[in-house]
Amino acid sequence: QPKRKTAFGSVGRRIPYRILHVISQDGESLGNMHRAEALRLMDEHGLKLVLLREDVEPPVYRLMTGQQIHEEQLKRAEKKKASPKPGVVQKEVSFSSAIAKNDFETKTKQIAQWIEKRHHVKVTIRQAK
Repeated sequence: QPKRKTAFGSVGRRIPYRILHVISQDGESLGNMHRAEALRLMDEHGLKLVLLREDVEPPVYRLMTGQQIHEEQLKRAEKKKASPKPGVVQKEVSFSSAIAKNDFETKTKQIAQWIEKRHHVKVTIRQAK
């Protein structure tokens, strides 16, 4: 059984599959080819082979520059950061800058209760007209 990939861009020259589907750095398909042929292409162009999808047959690899790999890692990190974690509830409260004292105290008590329950709280302050 092939080894699981630990991180994006960590493939290098160790490719556990014999036949690969290769995509050029421009995004066009180069078709299915043998591992040795893909490594030769990689060396000729000074690029790296990166595993995109291993759940298909044959697995899909893409030729990328170091800069492209770095940008892809940043995109994936942003996407992961933006998605809410399972089991974490996010609450949102909106304040007006002309809020009355009683309303303000009620909302702050509510926020304190949510924080005690370990909810993520987002507070928005709107400017009154």
